[in-house]
Amino acid sequence: MDTGTALVIAVPAAVLGAAGFGLASAAQQRATHEVAVTPTLSPRLIVELLARPMWLLGLVATIVALFFQIVALAFGPLAVVQPLLVTGVAFAAVFAALMSGHRPDPLILLGALLCAAGLSTFLLLARPTAGSTDGDIDLWAGLPLAIALAIVVVGCIFYAASVDHPSRVLALALATGVLYGVTAGLMKVITGQLRLGLDEPFRHPVLYIVCIIGPIGFLLSQNTFQAGQLVAPAVAVITSVDPVVGVLIGVGWLGEELDTSPAQLAGECIAAAVVIGSIALIVARGHRILRHRAATADSAANQLPTYLPPRRDAGVQHGRISG
Repeated sequence: MDTGTALVIAVPAAVLGAAGFGLASAAQQRATHEVAVTPTLSPRLIVELLARPMWLLGLVATIVALFFQIVALAFGPLAVVQPLLVTGVAFAAVFAALMSGHRPDPLILLGALLCAAGLSTFLLLARPTAGSTDGDIDLWAGLPLAIALAIVVVGCIFYAASVDHPSRVLALALATGVLYGVTAGLMKVITGQLRLGLDEPFRHPVLYIVCIIGPIGFLLSQNTFQAGQLVAPAVAVITSVDPVVGVLIGVGWLGEELDTSPAQLAGECIAAAVVIGSIALIVARGHRILRHRAATADSAANQLPTYLPPRRDAGVQHGRISG
């Protein structure tokens, strides 16, 4: 198949995959607000969500999105597919606004698109050279990175459980993104092991680590959606952290190498600054929207009725005067 025909298949598949991930995030965020708040990482949240049609819609959307992502990666290069997939941030903002009966906020959409553009640029510049993923990886060699990532996850969860502040949502999203990135990196190792035989992954600890980390990351994402009032900030953080951690794992665990030329590093720093600034814009705009909605609700609740019924003694007093 020639390159042009392959892109005709890959590009629409990537866009549909991004839309699916955006729909899944918006639906799951809405469903988590329909059930009782549970402690972080409590499996009871998933049990209660299974009875919510909106959450099941999000689950189906996730499966469909994964299918389109696989199709896109099968026909198109990563340099084309990945930038399109990260536009799921913008799709999530649009779907969340439509589900809540509001128009999509222009600044939220601008921030989401800038975040996707910055992240795509960073990935294109920081794309490492292919390393070896056949067989098992040396987990001891990646121990320092594993410890650092574990400290980040535990610290974020502890912070989110200790404070009652909007920033706890970003902490949960950061922990979710780290776990998603680790899962993606280890899945790359498993696909390499499958080339050696279908039973090869079962002979190494990587598969079993994924079976633990993957569900924890998914459950933590539901805690993140439940803690936040808006889906865009959480999705922006998760989407940004996930591939960055994947790059770190590729370099630290899989022996991949980055182009460290000054021009590349400068471009990566600028792209990272755009991502951070975009997330800050989304968060600030989201807080302003929530404050405006809260003020509007308070104003409506405190508004005096325009019609006051007559006092009971009005007729008696009038009768006395007329009599």
